[in-house]
Amino acid sequence: MQRRATDRIPTDEECISLLWDAGCKKRVVVHCATVRAVAEEIAKGIPEADMDVVIAGALLHDIGRSKDHSIMHAYIGAGIVRDLGLPDVLIDIVRKHTGAGLDDIDVREMGLPPGDYMPSTIEEKIVAHADNLVSDNRVITHEYSVEKLRSKGAERGAERIEALHRELSAVYGRDLDLLVAEIGEFPKLKGVRL
Repeated sequence: MQRRATDRIPTDEECISLLWDAGCKKRVVVHCATVRAVAEEIAKGIPEADMDVVIAGALLHDIGRSKDHSIMHAYIGAGIVRDLGLPDVLIDIVRKHTGAGLDDIDVREMGLPPGDYMPSTIEEKIVAHADNLVSDNRVITHEYSVEKLRSKGAERGAERIEALHRELSAVYGRDLDLLVAEIGEFPKLKGVRL
């Protein structure tokens, strides 16, 4: 992934401050920090991933929950990140992080503004899937997220998570569900002072 020299990526501490300043509740900040821990572990095994982008994207992915907890939070969050003057790579991660992405049918059915909600870069995919591997502040296997979607009748979304899990596990070199045992259900969180 190519970044422009002017695309300064905020540090962990700056991202956490942006979450608090936006009005995120403690639960959201802890969730974002947990997603960051998982995303960092995934990115460590994928050398082509831009670690700074992955970490900042993971921390900021749910900034829209400061305003809304519906499916619109990703779209709203992308607007917040844009208004903060942050790089496009972070705006895109925030907008595309839901599940393993939302296709045009999902976008229409959910009443989202038209746009691209499908992760395509390795960084977007890592953050989206790290979010699938975290429930609240607990690291889980991808099957949890798949079954949650299937129980809601969202078979296409469940299949996309399965496909993204297979894709990233292959690039990583082993099943990403092993991260639960390696980093623990409740990993140590970096940069969070609660």
